Amino acid sequence: MSEIKSDQILEMSMETNFWTWSAQKNVKPIPVTRAEGVYFWDVNDKRYLDFNSTVMCVNIGHGNKKVIQAMCDQAKELTFAGPQMATRPRALLGKLLKEIVPDNLTRFLYTLGGADANENAIKLARAFTGRPKILTRYRSYHGATAGAIALTGDPRRTAWEPLTMPGVVHFLDPYQYRSTFHRTNPSISEEELALDYLNHLEEIIKYEDPSKIAAVMIEPVTGTNGIIIPPKGYIQGLRKLCDRYEILLIADEVMTGFGRTGKWFALEHWDVKPDIMTMAKGLTSAYAPLGAVAMKEKIAARFDHEAYQGGLTFNGHPVSMAAAIANIEVIRENKLVENSTAMGAQLADILAELKSRHASIGDVRSIGLFGGIELVRNRETREPMAPFNEKSAEMSKLREQLLEKGLFLYTHWNILLIVPPLIINEQELNEGLSIIDQALEITDSVVVT
Repeated sequence: MSEIKSDQILEMSMETNFWTWSAQKNVKPIPVTRAEGVYFWDVNDKRYLDFNSTVMCVNIGHGNKKVIQAMCDQAKELTFAGPQMATRPRALLGKLLKEIVPDNLTRFLYTLGGADANENAIKLARAFTGRPKILTRYRSYHGATAGAIALTGDPRRTAWEPLTMPGVVHFLDPYQYRSTFHRTNPSISEEELALDYLNHLEEIIKYEDPSKIAAVMIEPVTGTNGIIIPPKGYIQGLRKLCDRYEILLIADEVMTGFGRTGKWFALEHWDVKPDIMTMAKGLTSAYAPLGAVAMKEKIAARFDHEAYQGGLTFNGHPVSMAAAIANIEVIRENKLVENSTAMGAQLADILAELKSRHASIGDVRSIGLFGGIELVRNRETREPMAPFNEKSAEMSKLREQLLEKGLFLYTHWNILLIVPPLIINEQELNEGLSIIDQALEITDSVVVT
């Protein structure tokens, strides 16, 4: 590779790259040169605390030598094998996954990431049931490919309508802080909230004809659209609804999997098993591209004597699978699921304390190391600091201040997302939250009381 100087990285990237999720003339990328642990550095050697695991994926932190070595060793032994070939990494990863996924999921279809995992999950559900319709939630995000964006409920979908994949019906999320059904009764119990939203879903199921519905797909904990944690009884009730109408339950654990919520997979919090589960991101901690669809044996058996019409050139890429194997071993050896629980408890305590001191914080939510701070202009009216699907001067200024102070995180409309690597310790967590604490003076200053 031709060598370029660090100060050329940004200029040359801007000349040739087409940036996703961005207006090309407005993009301001950080020119990154290296990363280690929970930090990364730019070309000026400025250090950033990575409070978003970069894209909610580097669960084991940056620069883990065991994973890097496993990838190098695999590249030397067998760089590539076709999707119809059996390899040592393919055999070992399947064995490891069976040890950590819900025990009713026994077969795995490998993909490149979360979007194509979700698309294959839909193909499997439709083929297995013989039904065309898929139900997903409005605040969901399931990927940006043609089928995955149709599954997505949030406004990233509408930019590409009319969509090429028909048959997707959306329903409302059980979002207690902004519940559509309880604006005049915000103090409703979690159990009552869950029941109302389950009744809402069942009504939609009846309107859409249960005999036409293949699956309900959910993020067990809604991710970028607000870290919305389901109320007590909701997930169990959803499983019962699916069973009642013989509808498959698909769990999109792309963001919530591999320890993010304090369990290997988020559905474990509610002791519920899906029929199909998708994963990516934390599967390799982003050291290499890889996704997977885990399914029940009877779903796989649908294709025992009939070809599955789907596939990818890089299905089961040996280097990616070697990264996944080493990544799972690192999570186990370093007890990162347990650390997510322990640091998650600390995160919850500090978020509650921040809410008590900052007038612009309307709500805080977290489960494990998966948290969000929802900012408002008025706690009584709950007017968001930025309107739905829009930016605001205050939110932009807040993120700029956080970056200036060396904290990297994502904002989504009026919500700060807190998704650090699972290796984070108490000092590093406090470092990031202290920067947020100081920067919230920006949003506090515009609160109407």
